[in-house]
Amino acid sequence: MDLGEGSGRLGSLPTTTSRTMSSSSSAFFSANQSPLFSPRSSTCQLSESARFDVQCDSTNLSADPSSSSSGIPDPECLANVGFAVSDESLMAAACVSSDFPKFDYSSCTYSHLHDNGFSGIIEKHRRHIRSHDMMFSPVPISLSSYQQSSYDVYIGLHGRKPSLLRFTNWLRAELEVQGMSCFVSDRARFRNSRKHGRIERAMDASSFGVLILTKKSFRNPYTIEELRFFSSKKNLVPIYFDLNMGDCLVRDIVEKRGELWEKHGGELWISYGGLEKEWKEAVNGLVRADAWKLEALEGCWRDCILRAVTYLAMRLGRRSVVDRLTKWREKVDKEEFPFPRNENFIGRKKELSELEFILFGDISGESERDYFELKARSKRKHLTIGWSKSRSLEERRRECNWENGSRKGKEPVIWKESEKEIEMQSTERQRYQRPRSSGRNSRRKRPAKFIYGKGIACVTGDSGIGKTELLLEFAYRYHQRYKMVLWIGGESRYIRQNYLNLWSFLDVDVRVENGIDKRRMKSFEEQEEAAISRVRKELMRNIPFLVVIDNLESEKDWWDQKFVMDLLPRFGGETHILISTRLPRVMNLEPLKLSYLSGVEAMSLMQGSVKDYPIAEIDVLRVIEEKVGRLTLGLAIVGAILSELPINPSRLLDTINRLPSRDFSWSGREAHSLRKNTFLLQLFEVCFSIFDHADGPRSLATRMVQVSGWFAPAAIPVSLLALAAHKIPEKHKGTRFWRKLLRSLTCGFSSCYSKRFESEASSMLLRFNLARSSTKEGYIHFNEVIRMYARRRGVTGVSHAMVQAVVSHASLSHHSEHIWAVCFLLFGFGNDPTVVELRVLELLYIVKEVILPLAIRTFMVFSRCSAALELLRLCTDALEAADQAFVTPVEKWLDKSLCWGPIRTNAQLNPCLWQELALTRATVLETRAKLMLRGGQFDIGDDLIRKAIFIRNSISGEDHPDTVSARETLSKLTRLLANVQAHTSP
Repeated sequence: MDLGEGSGRLGSLPTTTSRTMSSSSSAFFSANQSPLFSPRSSTCQLSESARFDVQCDSTNLSADPSSSSSGIPDPECLANVGFAVSDESLMAAACVSSDFPKFDYSSCTYSHLHDNGFSGIIEKHRRHIRSHDMMFSPVPISLSSYQQSSYDVYIGLHGRKPSLLRFTNWLRAELEVQGMSCFVSDRARFRNSRKHGRIERAMDASSFGVLILTKKSFRNPYTIEELRFFSSKKNLVPIYFDLNMGDCLVRDIVEKRGELWEKHGGELWISYGGLEKEWKEAVNGLVRADAWKLEALEGCWRDCILRAVTYLAMRLGRRSVVDRLTKWREKVDKEEFPFPRNENFIGRKKELSELEFILFGDISGESERDYFELKARSKRKHLTIGWSKSRSLEERRRECNWENGSRKGKEPVIWKESEKEIEMQSTERQRYQRPRSSGRNSRRKRPAKFIYGKGIACVTGDSGIGKTELLLEFAYRYHQRYKMVLWIGGESRYIRQNYLNLWSFLDVDVRVENGIDKRRMKSFEEQEEAAISRVRKELMRNIPFLVVIDNLESEKDWWDQKFVMDLLPRFGGETHILISTRLPRVMNLEPLKLSYLSGVEAMSLMQGSVKDYPIAEIDVLRVIEEKVGRLTLGLAIVGAILSELPINPSRLLDTINRLPSRDFSWSGREAHSLRKNTFLLQLFEVCFSIFDHADGPRSLATRMVQVSGWFAPAAIPVSLLALAAHKIPEKHKGTRFWRKLLRSLTCGFSSCYSKRFESEASSMLLRFNLARSSTKEGYIHFNEVIRMYARRRGVTGVSHAMVQAVVSHASLSHHSEHIWAVCFLLFGFGNDPTVVELRVLELLYIVKEVILPLAIRTFMVFSRCSAALELLRLCTDALEAADQAFVTPVEKWLDKSLCWGPIRTNAQLNPCLWQELALTRATVLETRAKLMLRGGQFDIGDDLIRKAIFIRNSISGEDHPDTVSARETLSKLTRLLANVQAHTSP
């Protein structure tokens, strides 16, 4: 239910609910049984007035059952932001309304309230509402099926503030996901007395009453009534929204003490014509519920909701829910963020405020006081809307509306107003459309304007300018507004795997389906789409997540050229999407162009811990700032060098200028920033010189940087990085021999020394900002600019050293990204050349221990069928090429020296190795055939398995277990292929 639309949800709760409550909650419930009843028939006749009331109160009701416990609909059902219930749902609501008898207050637990005259106050308030000709937004209520006779939780609220509605949506969705039925209502927005009676019965039938209290709740008669009612039942659960529990004291409110109640306090019962005694009794009832201590302040929404769900589950006897939430929180605490927060983050206040405004549609807290300028992208030039501190929010809205009303020559823009919210919604189509080009000189489609409050924002800028730092700071600053921050690497080869890796946090199953015994077998493409759809559906619930796609390389996936848009949930939902990229635009949305730091901020970043430079040195720092391209990465490295070494800016600048620049053949869009910024590359060389001066000509830190460029763009284990660095071949063979001899003599102490060297080298990289620490212990991460330069700078054998280290020590479950990076180096995926050539023994080991397990896991666990099959196909080609080299005649010097003897082949010279190579190829072929079986490609699988059987018959014989197993697979493929041909034949 989208409370932001003021809507209700019809039939969202299951018709029967199995409730396991604790003894205390059961006692509360049994003392007040619900007066709900079963309807006389499934159909009913409504009068015109009743029919009109139902239609008015049900307009644009949210039919989004994605967060209910009954299941999740197809994405097509959720295509629009505003949902409308079906005709059957409207008739069900009408039947429920018409079949309810007149509520008898004398026979229920409300009798004591109405005996004291409270019913007259409520009726007076209702008549006051009816007397005003006002357009109310749809009613925020959870309208359940008539068979729902009891609820675990009643959630009451008052107000239309967007943040309040977002919080309530999240709380209700979280409770329902954990199996607790809910009834949500803002009773002050009702005009229909019949529905008021229905809500009162739902209150009576609820085990607990969760009331979300704001500063305006204490002047609402319905909230006061709910407080008194649930306090009397001793099942009140108050949640203080933007309030402290200590603020809600009767004396402070009445006497207007403190900054909060100076404006909103006073004798509030007078505002609705209530009684002072009843109002004070209701507010004093909060003291008896102080054991809950649930405060939803600006920076603790997530903690408050998870605590509320945990406490309610404990009181209801749902121990499994408590255990599940505890394990989930432990996992999130360790793995939510990829990097620790940058405590030295500088500037970017404007960008952070604008990102908040783009995602949420409003700003709050400190961001509201920050000055920022919002530029409206339109066809008119110089159309800006300036926001300053001195102007009130209402004045800003009026100016925005006036400016919008005077716009000409473009599509209309609708401005929606609510309290502390400005939401601009374009009427033009917001879905991504592939730009059409009719010729070489055709005009490109203009990107869409900023869409505020729709939950998607894109940040673009050059490499090293600070995009990741901005996204990380935003995620840390606002993470309490989301259930979790889901960080995804956006590199085109890894983005789909990174997206599917979210299954462990979302608790979804993305494994491939076993459709062999079904009537219709899904294709590989359908199975991949089904796995992605399961993750996407979880993100389309009313539970808010923040999906951060960092360093998006392309709008299309590298594997199948599908748009990245297909991975993301719909825009406008509770889940927000934040993208950083070097692309000029993404999905036809105009990104937020990240500019350079200001002069003061850049100077502060470069000075580091030294703040007392003379004016001459400050001028040198300004020169360095310009030469480094004002990139944040370069400024941070300069500041680290000045902080770590006794060197002044003048000497540093002279050192950089004296270093010769390396001549590389740059190519590609990624290398553009490096090609034009040779000073930054010289700065990197200064760091390498510092490392070599400290640890010798072959510094471990320098070699770790060199080898990092060949790893995947993910966090790298320091031990694995150091191992690859040690495997880099040395230039002087003699030195290498003596080092090996020395290592063999001191093997007992090598592990201790190597760990110490690894720790010192990684610490040096972190101190000089060439690497950044990871939240995973023992991992570090390198910027893409540094990785790119390391690949260009690396000496011969660096990529081979990385392959050897990963193959020998990497774990498939923990380092799958780096294992895929090895595969990209070994096999020519797409148009890429083969970077690393392997010997036959090395190839056999890698195929058995790495390639086959990786392909099977990728296919079965993540449903990435195309990637797994492509990997096995390239592996088969590599094995066939090696086999061809084995059977090709070779000339040996021994054969030439003798007059007799034919020219032999490697297969004859080394028959055991050749047989092992052939059998390995048969294993790969059989694996491919079995995987083809799961995708319905029986003809291809039949051809592959026959090749495998031929190889095994030739080497192992017909009676070998492997040969028999392959024949069984062939018989299954033959049977299924015959069935397909029988059904498809005319």
